Formats: sequence, C-alpha cells, structure tokens
Amino acid sequence: MELESTISLEVFFVSDRTGITAEALGRSLLTQFNKDDCRYTMLPYIDTEEKLSTVIQKIHAAKSDNRQVIVFSTLASKEHRQRLINEDFFVLDLFATCLPPLQSAMHRHSSPAIGQTHGMGDQNQYLARMDAVNFTLNVDDGLRTKDYEHADLILAGVSRSGKTPTCLYLAMQFGIRAANYPLVEEDLDKGQLPEVLKPWKEKLYGLVIDPDSLQKIRQSRMPDSRYASIEQCRKEIRQADTLYRQEKIPVVESSSMSVEELATTLMQKAGLQRQY
Repeated sequence: MELESTISLEVFFVSDRTGITAEALGRSLLTQFNKDDCRYTMLPYIDTEEKLSTVIQKIHAAKSDNRQVIVFSTLASKEHRQRLINEDFFVLDLFATCLPPLQSAMHRHSSPAIGQTHGMGDQNQYLARMDAVNFTLNVDDGLRTKDYEHADLILAGVSRSGKTPTCLYLAMQFGIRAANYPLVEEDLDKGQLPEVLKPWKEKLYGLVIDPDSLQKIRQSRMPDSRYASIEQCRKEIRQADTLYRQEKIPVVESSSMSVEELATTLMQKAGLQRQY
C-alpha cells in the first residue's frame, strides 16, 4: 500500500491494437515534466463497446482515488474515440490531434482502419524483418562468424557493454542484420583485432562504457567475482579503448544512452536506412 500512496498520476494508453504508438508518444511527452510519481497502464486491443466500457470503469476507479488521470488514445473508431472523450477525465486523442492538420496538408481525408500501424502489413517486408531478427540471434555473441559477410553492421565490445540488446533492437525496429563480437581477455591481451573481424573492418563499430557502469552491470550478474571487480572492468575498458584507437574503429558510448539512442546513433554513423 505504500507504493499506492506515492502515486499521484495515473497514465493510461488506450488502443484498438498493440498500443505501441500511444505509449511511445505518451511517454515521450511526459518526459518533459520530470514526474517520478506516475503509474503507466497499457490497455491494448480495445476494439468493442464492451471492452471500452470496462476500460472506462477502470479509469474512473483510478480517478476516484483522488489521483490525476491522463489518457493517451489511438482508437481508430470515431464512435469509440468520441465516447472516450466525452468521459469526465482528460483524454489526449492522438489521432484527432494529428489527423486534421495532416489531412489539410495532404489535401485528402484519412481512411481510418484498425491495426495498420503495427499489423503485419506487407508480408514481404514483415518476412524481411523477421529474417533480420533470426540472423541477429544466430550470430549473437560471436557465434557463426562465417556469416559476418551477410551482416549490415558488426558491434564489438567488452562483456555486458550492451551489444546484444542493441543488435536485437536494430533488427526488430530497422530490419538491420546486426552481429556482435565479444572482446574477451584473450583478444584484449593480444592488443590487436581478432582475425575473424579483420575482413569486415569497414562495418565494425565499437561500444565503450565507463568502468563504474560496467561494474554495476557485472556485479548484478556475478556478484563479488573477479569478472565484476572494478579493477577488471577498468583494465578491459582501457585495453578496448586502445584497440579502437589503434585500428581506427568508430565508437559509440553506451554508458548514458538507451538502446533506442544507441541503435539510432549507429544507424547514422553507418549510413544505414530502415530496411522495411
């Protein structure tokens, strides 16, 4: 109950499909207010009157607890959107806000349809994206280096520097075939680029991370081990930095970046475009 008492703002993301768009836009807008007393609730697949009635009851229940309520909506149905807007709580209807000026600019009316944003859409594009994800999983963490010729981008970095989640995000969001290679102690002690990476140096990028951040991540995985010691973290990062400079490998700092920021930065550095 202590958690309940610290929450003053209830945020709901209501959608007739996945809710990904509503959540992404809503969270992005709310970051401008530096509030840490929020609770976020995703309410996807609200595509019938019955489901909408249940959602409205849920939102009113939160409001009755004397909490501020904000609803971000991407409902395609005009009837459902209007019904939600008519309720006694604040609703930011993202479609109603954005579509009218867009229609004006394009000199045409929209054709609302449920699920077009995050549906399968064009099957060939969907299959291409799934192919990128499968490729990235198959070459994760230095596996199947013989397939590096098919990679769009290869990430290198010390263990736990963020290689795998960044590569998976690149594959899932951009359709990029992203491989990653872990720079282990043996590689770092040699002071030269591993042989398997030399043929693909033009698509190689290094991840760098500060020692304190790396130590915290490793400590949560293997507490009080040599692997997680600050001395080991400093040593590996120093050796990796030297290797990147020596081989003129472009780097991205991962310590203070989200996976989304890392992926977008790498796309820009590599000159890659979304593949679907």
